[in-house]
Amino acid sequence: MVDRTPSPLAAGTAAATPALRMQDLRVEFSAGARRIEAVNGVDLSLRPGEVVALIGESGSGKSVTLRAVMRLHAARSTCITGRLEVAGQDVLAMSARELSALRGKQVAMIFQEPLLALDPVYPVGAQIVEAIRRHESVGRAEAHARALALFERVRIPSPERRLAAYAHEMSGGMRQRAMIALALACRPQLLLADEPTTALDATVQIQILLLLRELQQEMGLAIVFVTHDIGAAAEVADRMAVMYAGRIVEQGPAAILLTRPRHPYTLSLLQSRAHGAMQKGQRLQTIAGSPPDLSRLPPGCAFAERCAWAQDACRATQPPEVALGAGHSARCLRLDVVDAVRPAAAPATATG
Repeated sequence: MVDRTPSPLAAGTAAATPALRMQDLRVEFSAGARRIEAVNGVDLSLRPGEVVALIGESGSGKSVTLRAVMRLHAARSTCITGRLEVAGQDVLAMSARELSALRGKQVAMIFQEPLLALDPVYPVGAQIVEAIRRHESVGRAEAHARALALFERVRIPSPERRLAAYAHEMSGGMRQRAMIALALACRPQLLLADEPTTALDATVQIQILLLLRELQQEMGLAIVFVTHDIGAAAEVADRMAVMYAGRIVEQGPAAILLTRPRHPYTLSLLQSRAHGAMQKGQRLQTIAGSPPDLSRLPPGCAFAERCAWAQDACRATQPPEVALGAGHSARCLRLDVVDAVRPAAAPATATG
């Protein structure tokens, strides 16, 4: 696990304008008469230079939240409400031209599958050169030199030759490094990383995670890192936010959530992962049941039907957010029970 001591930039900007701020963010999709509440009242703030990991099962709303920051959802079938700001700018009020200026320049995104995100008919280097020239008044030669320097910085071998390569000619790990280079081409201050290591093998995953953390510290980037892998989150995050059924159910410093979780869902996620303390042949714990239908969310806690400690009140009442100190909060009516049964958590690492 890497050192999570906040960078001087993050530590010294507590009063600065947040790099990202969401207040009561809601994202609803329409499919005919069906309404899907994919994100349901998310509150999240990110300081400059800070890394926040957004974790949870598939379908919990993590990627939907991330894409909403750049307004990438189809406008005709999507309704986004609440407050969404990047460096103090109201993203939901932006025109198409303003959004175009925002994307890539102030905020950039690393997608889960770069083979789909990179244009297959243009060399990767040409795409980086185009991104630089679109946002900055530089010549082609200077943009090419910057693209080459980026490939060298993300440690792509034979960078000059790889600039002329197409995405399908690269390995998965090399494509992801090229995607990182493209995202950083115009020096954004906010980076959105959507499951950037999921499709990679374990060794390459660790290399990419360490590279991201190194670049973050070097450039003072604020990063939202979306993952379902707590071990991966542990490698890079200063804070964690746990999502379930479109809501953040617990958030706080990574060290606290990894060792002293307070929400039953967070505890279940930690217990359902492999770790170094496990004995050979020992069966992994699983979370019983399935996430709820987002078009028919229950009136109370969405996790109640899967929670061993749920009571009638949990099913009837939406839990309020409870401040637990040190920037830690959770939405649960049974916090006392979780405290009583929680075992000592095993250290979470990407290799664990």
